[in-house]
Amino acid sequence: MKVPSIKVTPPGPKAREIIARDAKYLATTTKTSPIVAKRAQGSVVEDVDGNTYIDFSAGIAVMNVGHSHPRVVEAVRKQTGELMHFAGTDFYYDVQARLGERLAKLAPGKAAKKVFLANSGTEANEAAIKIAKWSTRRGMFLAFLGAFHGRTMGALSLTASKRVQKERFFPSMPGVVHVPYAYCYRCPYKLTYPSCDLYCANIIEDLYMNTVAPPADTAGIFVEPVQGEGGYIVPPPGWLTRIAKIAKDNDLLLIADEVQTGFGRTGKMFAVEHEGVAPDILTVAKALGGGLPIAAAVFDARLDFGVPGAHSNTFGGNAVASASAMAALDVIEDEGLVGNSERLGKRMADRLDAMKERFDIIGDHRGLGLMRMTEFVSDATSKKPDPKVRNAIMKDMYEHGVIALPCGESGIRYIPALNIPDDMMETGLDIVEDCIGRATR
Repeated sequence: MKVPSIKVTPPGPKAREIIARDAKYLATTTKTSPIVAKRAQGSVVEDVDGNTYIDFSAGIAVMNVGHSHPRVVEAVRKQTGELMHFAGTDFYYDVQARLGERLAKLAPGKAAKKVFLANSGTEANEAAIKIAKWSTRRGMFLAFLGAFHGRTMGALSLTASKRVQKERFFPSMPGVVHVPYAYCYRCPYKLTYPSCDLYCANIIEDLYMNTVAPPADTAGIFVEPVQGEGGYIVPPPGWLTRIAKIAKDNDLLLIADEVQTGFGRTGKMFAVEHEGVAPDILTVAKALGGGLPIAAAVFDARLDFGVPGAHSNTFGGNAVASASAMAALDVIEDEGLVGNSERLGKRMADRLDAMKERFDIIGDHRGLGLMRMTEFVSDATSKKPDPKVRNAIMKDMYEHGVIALPCGESGIRYIPALNIPDDMMETGLDIVEDCIGRATR
């Protein structure tokens, strides 16, 4: 099979039929490209019209081990034949307990951990909200502008990424105060790192806690170690450490949302490890299940509810999803995918940096490991976002055989599987560069 191979410009006739049915019967969500997948293996996706693509989206950073990894498929097949569901919140089964143990031991920090299993990153963050409120008996939270923690009404109160995500849903959960994130390319304070002395962190303690977020009423700080939906924003060195110290000094819980950054995506098992930070609560999802929906809030054991029924669900820790998660973790560890993410991430960074130097429409390239993006601007001086040119480049990319996703206001994110073959990644980047080049003519 040739990869990529575009036999008919997408969407082809079969794809158009499915897209029409989808539009008629499914709720409007966030579709970004007219790719109708039929099958996928590794880092290759085939659509219903016979086109093949290099996948730089990994199912929104879900397929860290690649599509249909044989060990994951076998684990799912075996578990499905033995036990598919038994409501692990009300009863017991071995694979769920073993997954909980594994996550508790894998999470950063020396404190004993416990795990609440859920179905999505949003649910994991909802659990984190309740764990924090329950254990501290406080109701407020600090979060960051640009954050994405989910779209259900509790998690939505923490989210501050795009207007469309909040519009017409007021009021959500009260008591969340948002502060600017460490976005050095577009510093809201017009300062420069490192002479700023991390002003964007210090102001939390100096101003916000003395006015609108008193520590006596605040349960914790929700933070993405690298902002995802908000634009793949990587804070400068020392910022996350400073945030952790502010939380500790004021007796707040540090809640790290690693739904997109977790399980090797940034070149570490968890992104907080880049700064040696151990959060009180760690939320994970996406790549955990190897393609099946499963999530977790991993937290300091002293924060546990201790009362049956304070929080629960039906499908969290589903037997098949738990087996898939165990297999995916085996693959990540046995095949050295965390190190591979760091290695390939450096190669991708070199290519994207070279593109930034070549093309004026690229305002910034940033990322860690295989979590990277380029931000497109109308001119380098004003840094005005240019979503129109971004969208045109993305369209050109899938028409030439590379699947990617938008990011932030005018960026494209590159998040391939952590085991993508070197030559396939380079071919994909060649296509990206050609598409950006055509957009500048």
